[in-house]
Amino acid sequence: MMLQFCLSVAAQELERSALGLNEKTSQAGTTGASTGSSRTTIAASGGAGGSGNSMLGGERRPLYRLCTTDVVDVSFTLSPEFNQSLTVQPDGYVALKDAGMVYAQGLTLDEFSNAVREAYRGYLHDPQVAVALKEFEHPYFIAGGEIGKPGKYELRSDTTVAEAVQIAGGFTQQAKHSQVVLFRRVNAETIEARVINLKKMLKENNLGEDPHLHPGDFVFVPQNAISKIARFLTKPSMSMYMNASQF
Repeated sequence: MMLQFCLSVAAQELERSALGLNEKTSQAGTTGASTGSSRTTIAASGGAGGSGNSMLGGERRPLYRLCTTDVVDVSFTLSPEFNQSLTVQPDGYVALKDAGMVYAQGLTLDEFSNAVREAYRGYLHDPQVAVALKEFEHPYFIAGGEIGKPGKYELRSDTTVAEAVQIAGGFTQQAKHSQVVLFRRVNAETIEARVINLKKMLKENNLGEDPHLHPGDFVFVPQNAISKIARFLTKPSMSMYMNASQF
């Protein structure tokens, strides 16, 4: 069954990454995200760093990357007069006090801290910068198709596809258990698709192959058999799997 798609709603959700969705940019500072939490995370200048593998089966816990509407607190150890709270604008930039615009979307906290440090080198000698993530959107996954309660759900812990289906109300009587599709964003224009035979896994009590979700993943349960699906899709081609009325 072909489900109609509302690109303005669903594609936007797939582009957010709440967490660890790998979108590298060619600019000196880069990222994408959103709002919603009072939890604070401090970025030590010069810590972990490195992006996770966004392909299915890759690294499960990539570093968080800033998104639009995220709020960060920037503090200067030796120059507190430059302390400021910044919101990532829709274009991905933040406006630094006296230092101009810096691109923040897509950057880890450590990368953003380095970008701020570089921006202030003309004003301060060896600026000591600390960045705290103040507000952000909690990681989530989307479930659609033939499940009890399609929609967007918080990804609160390590969750597999089978567990996501149960969280979203379980299969309907019309569900095609053997062809559950996991969609994952690879980059700004490409979605990776993987067909999972949950029926076989559950029957054989073998959930070792049950994939773990990444923030922003979309789990789709079809009604009819899917004869063929490409491993990589473009965003417009997602229209046959997503139904805006479910969200």
